[in-house]
Amino acid sequence: MEYVIEMLNIRKVFGNFVANDNITLQLKKGEIHALLGENGAGKSTLMNVLFGLYQPDGGEIRVKGQTVKISNPNVANDLGIGMVHQHFMLVDTFTVTENIILGSEPTKLGKIDIKRAEQEVRELSERYGLAVDPTAKIADISVGMQQRVEILKTLYRGADILIFDEPTAVLTPQEIQELIQIMKALVREGKSIILITHKLKEIMEVCDRVTVIRRGKGIGTLNVADTNPNELAALMVGREVHFKTEKREATPGKDVLEIKDLVVKDARGVTVVNHLDLTVRAGEIVGIAGVDGNGQSELIEAITGLIKAESGSIKLNGKEILNLPPRKITEAGVGHIPQDRHKHGLVLDFPIGENIVLQTYYQEPYSKNGILNFKNIYDKARQLIKEFDVRTPDEYTKARALSGGNQQKAIIGREVDRNPDLLIAAQPTRGLDVGAIEFIHKRLIEQRDQGKAVLLVSFELDEIMNVSDRIAVIYEGKIVAIVDPKEITEQELGLLMAGSKRKEAGVSS
Repeated sequence: MEYVIEMLNIRKVFGNFVANDNITLQLKKGEIHALLGENGAGKSTLMNVLFGLYQPDGGEIRVKGQTVKISNPNVANDLGIGMVHQHFMLVDTFTVTENIILGSEPTKLGKIDIKRAEQEVRELSERYGLAVDPTAKIADISVGMQQRVEILKTLYRGADILIFDEPTAVLTPQEIQELIQIMKALVREGKSIILITHKLKEIMEVCDRVTVIRRGKGIGTLNVADTNPNELAALMVGREVHFKTEKREATPGKDVLEIKDLVVKDARGVTVVNHLDLTVRAGEIVGIAGVDGNGQSELIEAITGLIKAESGSIKLNGKEILNLPPRKITEAGVGHIPQDRHKHGLVLDFPIGENIVLQTYYQEPYSKNGILNFKNIYDKARQLIKEFDVRTPDEYTKARALSGGNQQKAIIGREVDRNPDLLIAAQPTRGLDVGAIEFIHKRLIEQRDQGKAVLLVSFELDEIMNVSDRIAVIYEGKIVAIVDPKEITEQELGLLMAGSKRKEAGVSS
């Protein structure tokens, strides 16, 4: 059997934390091989070893049968290994072409031959069905297109083994389908792919084999054709996982959030929230369903005071909070799990313990007369880390060292612990594994059952259908329909999100 990559008994240790405990992964030529595990199971660490970003503390790596030492990413590139990172490594102010050729620029008479490079990028993108505009700036293109640029970057350097790290975490359902087609096309061209993921649906759809790791240990490798999502979930988490969220009927009370005629413009002065009306009551979860870019982000930022609205009204418990400073809105009783945990949720270079009091550090018992009480801060952090199952070596570890799922649990702990009347959860499970998703859904439903109003914004349709009591469909900055998740199919919801009228979508008014 010819393997293009063999990672045999790989061990990687950070201090006294064993991230990879003698893991074996073997990749066949021309296959899509999933690497499946919970957040923090050691998937990215293992791939960073293969890509030369980390050096293993034990084990051996073979590429096409030869034992190799991959001391840095340039060595990996020379061996034909390319990596598409979860958080894209692109320069915003450069064009697509400039990003792709960075570090391996074609020159002519000592100058970069940008025309030739653009032509090469065009040819590559056509060959693999990766539609990009070679002259566009990264800052101006969609997330899906940025990802294609990352893929082209590896192909331009001649990679025939590609590592995709959580490639669908930030994509819309349509972009995910496009990516699946791209991966199939790459394999037809003779490439081999390792796909780091915890999305079981995608593994079933696109992968040939799957290697499962749990808490740093290899659990085994299976043929995808011989397994099913329930078995994979149990192997990954170590227990049975319930995909359907258990919840009793909602008993909504008074209006907590009332939005009337809200108008918000984006940074370019374009109206993105267009005379929007929405009400969320105590004791219910309202899910906002929509394709990315229909005003969801601006709506949340307007409610939480992160951007100024042009006009309209936002009332919390009957009091106007429109355009108040964010701290005043927070103190009025709004909790916010932001959609970008790195930009708006955490200070990555602060310890996780200090991140847990970001909303309350200026109040007693965490400070007095402007002086922080670190003992109380870290006592509180320890309590929440335990309660919300945040897996971290300790409360002094920097936030950036935690996996995405554990960063998210810390944010949710911080927001829920303040007991807000309105909890806004924006993409709360983006990039998380089934175990963490189940945990977070339970917490949102707990808040609802305690009589809180919950506003859930998500691009995951099954999440919206599963967790919401009512679904508000947003299209071009307006709520175009409010539907009952028990009475609508995913297809009908998808049509409404794409701008179809209710009758065309087959939904009764």
